[in-house]
Amino acid sequence: MKKTLLSLAATVAASVALTACAGGSSTPAPTSDAPLDKEANASKSITLWLAGGDTPDELRTYLKDTFKEQTGATLKIEEQGWGDLVTKMTTALPDANNTPDVVEMGNTQSPTFTNIGAFLDLSDMYEELGGADLIPSFVEAGSVDGAKFTLPYYAGSRYMFNRKDLWEEAGVQTPTTLDEFNTAVKTITEKNPRDIKNFSGFFLGGQDWRNGVSWIFANGGDLAKKDGDQWVSTLADENTLKGLEQLQDLYKNASKAPSDAKDVTPWLYINDADQILDEEGKPTGKTSLSAATIMAPNWARWSIGDLTKVDGKDAREWNDETFGIFALPGNDGNPAPVLAGGSNIGISAKSQNPELSKELMRIIFSEEYQNMLGANGLGPANLKYSSSLGDDQFATTTIEAMKNSKLTPAAPGWAAVETNLVLEEFFGKIESATDLKALAEEYDAKITPMLNLK
Repeated sequence: MKKTLLSLAATVAASVALTACAGGSSTPAPTSDAPLDKEANASKSITLWLAGGDTPDELRTYLKDTFKEQTGATLKIEEQGWGDLVTKMTTALPDANNTPDVVEMGNTQSPTFTNIGAFLDLSDMYEELGGADLIPSFVEAGSVDGAKFTLPYYAGSRYMFNRKDLWEEAGVQTPTTLDEFNTAVKTITEKNPRDIKNFSGFFLGGQDWRNGVSWIFANGGDLAKKDGDQWVSTLADENTLKGLEQLQDLYKNASKAPSDAKDVTPWLYINDADQILDEEGKPTGKTSLSAATIMAPNWARWSIGDLTKVDGKDAREWNDETFGIFALPGNDGNPAPVLAGGSNIGISAKSQNPELSKELMRIIFSEEYQNMLGANGLGPANLKYSSSLGDDQFATTTIEAMKNSKLTPAAPGWAAVETNLVLEEFFGKIESATDLKALAEEYDAKITPMLNLK
């Protein structure tokens, strides 16, 4: 049975019996400068948990082969689904006999576990693994009182994908400010040049807070802030409310997306036709063109385009005549702050093979692997290698959008907020709210206690 989220962070804290000090830091495992004994390691293995399918098979094979070559030991890779990752980490990390040695987690999930000492202190490796060249906001999400427990694995950024043909047919130009964008997508919705049923100038799911939060950030608002020793939810702050008012306008006048739609597969509605697939890849329904614009992570490009065949399998081929991309503009004409996608990675404090786990971290943060991440469209953790993303429109727009990207609050209980879908619930009420400030105050009162759970 899954735990309720209100008790999740508290359960994690109670169940993870670690050598944690006040403030969340844990005692680093002893290190050795002795060379690795490959022969002695031949019977040893460590386990890496990867979240979801973003790490391509080519990179997984590289990690296994390189780890074997350099250490003599075996690397086992287990893929965990995003939906129950926090619950599995809660169960596995305290158990020395069953803990994964190295774990990838969402950057927004990291604070809950770093604050209760679930990961090994990597401060002594920080400079070796990249130091100040590592994505600062991700490092912050994995730190407690200056100690580094998890570090960036890869980053992605969100930007706009649009149907250039529909924008042109509606007589609308690419916007340079946020107000221009809001006006443009409302205009496209109103004109609906092809008379499409349930047509959205901008498809934004009613519960899609991960994209919607950009309007909050663009107006100087935030989801939460630290006040002294406590975190407080800030949905009712003046600047946050400005963004919420713009979102309400978009929900009413630009988007026909379902009120319960989240940030999953919006590209289905910008393609001419597509299939809805279940978790096993089996078709469960069909969609047709119903949106002129979506917001999605940069890797969505591989799911957008004309339908074609590659090695006998359906694939998408980008068509510059039909599709376009641009960074969401902010109020000042520079890219608006968007929620950075991506993951952090760390070594379990209960790992029985910390030295071998550190060797895997050295491989992951090596120049070769960082460049491999970039070549596969995943933003390298080390910004020195961001050029590996390429120099085409997708790479330059990704880098442009990443410059102002932000993360969710590094509060110890943030994972509780996410896992309990509290923001989905709040955003789902924005369109119909008659008093946005009262709604925001209601959810501030609900979220603030959760932020401080340990």
